[in-house]
Amino acid sequence: MQDANDPSRTPAGASSPASFDDRASRDGPNGRLLFQTEVFSGRKPVSIRQAAHEFLEEPARSTPVMRHTDVLVVGGGPAGTAAAVSAARLGADVTLVERYNHLGGLATGGLVIWIDRMSDWQGRRVIEGFAADVLDRLPGDEIAGPPRGEWGSRDPARAAYWQQRTAAFHGVVTHSPTLNPEWLKGVSQQMLRESGAHLLLHATAVAPWMQGPAVRGAVFESKEGRFAIRAHVVVDASGDGDLFARAGARFEDDIAEDDIHHCMNTAWLFGGVDMLRWIAFRQGDPDGFAAFMAKGREAIGLFERPFVSWRNDVALFMGPRQSGLSALDVEHMTAVEVRSRDLMGAHLAFFRAHAPGFGNAYLIHSAPQLGVRHTRRLLGVSPVHRDQWRSGEPLPDEIGISPSLSPAFPSISVPYGCLVPRALDGLLAPGRHLACDPNSHSFMREIPQCWLTGQAAGVAAALAACRQIEPRAVDVTQLQQALRKQGALLRMASDPPEAPDAPANR
Repeated sequence: MQDANDPSRTPAGASSPASFDDRASRDGPNGRLLFQTEVFSGRKPVSIRQAAHEFLEEPARSTPVMRHTDVLVVGGGPAGTAAAVSAARLGADVTLVERYNHLGGLATGGLVIWIDRMSDWQGRRVIEGFAADVLDRLPGDEIAGPPRGEWGSRDPARAAYWQQRTAAFHGVVTHSPTLNPEWLKGVSQQMLRESGAHLLLHATAVAPWMQGPAVRGAVFESKEGRFAIRAHVVVDASGDGDLFARAGARFEDDIAEDDIHHCMNTAWLFGGVDMLRWIAFRQGDPDGFAAFMAKGREAIGLFERPFVSWRNDVALFMGPRQSGLSALDVEHMTAVEVRSRDLMGAHLAFFRAHAPGFGNAYLIHSAPQLGVRHTRRLLGVSPVHRDQWRSGEPLPDEIGISPSLSPAFPSISVPYGCLVPRALDGLLAPGRHLACDPNSHSFMREIPQCWLTGQAAGVAAALAACRQIEPRAVDVTQLQQALRKQGALLRMASDPPEAPDAPANR
């Protein structure tokens, strides 16, 4: 949920009060770009589960089929919303099922209101299509960030200004807006309704509907009980690969437990603040700021600093990053929520007493969705891999372009094969659980990349359903043509590779 290439984006979590891990920007042993971070890696919660040999035997039952649809999208986060809208725009009958009461996923319910870079290092917005559409629909006073004319600027004064506002990295101003999550919920829902897709909220997918080696729907639980939806193509946009894992598709989960990309957090918002005064303090009094942070760590232990939002009087706290815990374990997830809730009050009291611009602060909102970065990654036909970073060449099955982590690398070609399981049919897997290595996951899990891969999955699913073929059999040229018609930016395989700003020496 953070941009790993900028030292100014220091995510704070903590360990026990005496075991902070402050790391300067450098390359990790596996080549990942690291940055200063504080990660809490305390004791794991004690399990209350009974012995594993005890089971409840359930009787067989008949589950009612609620609906038949061409494309079933499971999960209404950035990837799922983009998939549903894009498939429906091609004329497919689409059903989107979401477990919460809103769309947008971590971008809204997780308060990841700080959208990572959508522009390359020259200032061109490379993540277009659905992503650009949804952001361009937000009212001007509900989204903040550099104006288009400043994207790509290397003017030191402009870069310094926007660095304090989470929109300049490596001395380059970028398109990295912050936004009002409630407006993003509304715009996402509006786009879904305009597309003609059918929306179901408050239902959770619990199992895939299998027909031989293919997924042909899913089973859900809701307040009205258990029901099923049948589909020709299922888009697993759960973020954790819940359906493809339960359908037997192979996946990876290798990631260092103390890595920022493995952490969980609960974010919150303080109102009644003066972020201009805070920024002036942080930028104009570095010694005072360092002393403030040290005092906060001493007083609270797991100490977090604020980031800007879409308003000067609202501050974003991403919440202490807690590592070594699994987002597939309900007790671990509960522990993160409980710790975070305790820390919100402690932060409010400390900031009111000691932080410039926070004397009248109050808690206005905490994220209803846990900030999860990593659980499973699909083993796909052609994963995004670090080996691709240097070439800059468009892949034959390119479905979009991702900004690279650093000006030392060209933009990165995203292949269709990263959404397609190696063996499982009837399913596509866009979003943070797509096929990639741990290094590439650090940026491929971000909100704009989820919009990108979700749109591609939706278009591919609609084409497969229309032709009654499997997603892996979709003609890539037709897929690319359809994506371009929906505004996605793609390159031809014959296009020359983009040159990085400087030789990569990593």
